[in-house]
Amino acid sequence: MIYLITGGERSGKSSYAQNLALQLSDSPMYVATARKWDPDFQNRIDRHQQERDERWTNIEKEKHLSEIDFSDKVALIDCVTLWLTNFFIDTKNDVSLSLEEAKAEFSKIAQQDATLIIVTNEIGMGIHAETHIGRKFTELQGWMNQFLASNADEVVLMVSGIPVKIKG
Repeated sequence: MIYLITGGERSGKSSYAQNLALQLSDSPMYVATARKWDPDFQNRIDRHQQERDERWTNIEKEKHLSEIDFSDKVALIDCVTLWLTNFFIDTKNDVSLSLEEAKAEFSKIAQQDATLIIVTNEIGMGIHAETHIGRKFTELQGWMNQFLASNADEVVLMVSGIPVKIKG
């Protein structure tokens, strides 16, 4: 089973996804995809870690999610935007290659017998990116979101903290 939780910044995606994971399992896995870019980002990571108690197994994996054994587990992957950023940076902003690599990683984990709860952002619904790189990343995010949604069993759009089921 694959759940995709999407929405804008601070729309309640992570909280909803964490509650869903705890409804589905007494011991879910949390997969953090963030790189520690700077002290401010480290503070954000620390805050997110403090929100989860001892029921969670925490794994940090920047790109190669297929190296994780998801078999028979409920896993929350948070988040696609940070995960894609890692591909985008490492490919020197090559949208096609980033998309190809991310799709390949997702396809490997989707084959495992697991329940995946994937958090992503709808960054194309906000302000038009000011830079060329920003616009390229917005395209990458949009195409990956479409791919993930087409493979998900259930898709929930978070709007102002309210879950709106759009597929499933």
